[in-house]
Amino acid sequence: MTLLLIGLATACAFGGCKKKDMSMKMNEPRNIRGVQGFQRTFNDQNPKHLKVARALGVPPVASQEEAAEMTSTLHLIAGNERYAVDSLTHSIPYLTPGAANLLDTIGANFLDSLRCKGLNPNKVVVTSVLRTVKDVKKLRRRNVNASANSAHCYGTTFDVSWKRFEKVEDPDGRPMQDVSADTLKLVLAEVLRDLQKADRCYVKYEVRQGCFHITTRKE
Repeated sequence: MTLLLIGLATACAFGGCKKKDMSMKMNEPRNIRGVQGFQRTFNDQNPKHLKVARALGVPPVASQEEAAEMTSTLHLIAGNERYAVDSLTHSIPYLTPGAANLLDTIGANFLDSLRCKGLNPNKVVVTSVLRTVKDVKKLRRRNVNASANSAHCYGTTFDVSWKRFEKVEDPDGRPMQDVSADTLKLVLAEVLRDLQKADRCYVKYEVRQGCFHITTRKE
């Protein structure tokens, strides 16, 4: 059994992981380790996020209309085959090219990791993106602890939920067994840790908000 697990892990690592049959009703989980402590692993504090956000991002924007006109520096993001976008109440769906690319990578790597670990596919859910000046004012009226100068103001930063994921249904309508949020969180943590170690991003584990707060380190 040990040799079989090692063989499966090696095959996935070198691109030999076969595409998972989307019609499978049962999960066959394997090789799920997660990380050693979420708060310890993902402890990049706000000054780090803010410094790189100011260096790589756009100046704070006043409104969604202004962001829509910044086509050369901001990308409109929308739910797709790699990730889902939540109903945004205090942010708008725009990111710098580097942040948009990072989000694509997270979504793709997460789906690939689930497939290699024998788990049914799920998409990450983006819960917060670019905050306009107007968004910040509204948020601070609701939450006095909300920062007036968040990395979210520069288009380099987004939040991904670790509580909620979007299940990918079988295209033929056959039932797919659910994967628990706890298991999906472990897999997502592995993906983020690898990108963090590769200096692709800063990550902060947010307990109360139930999300990973992520800032790109690449343009």
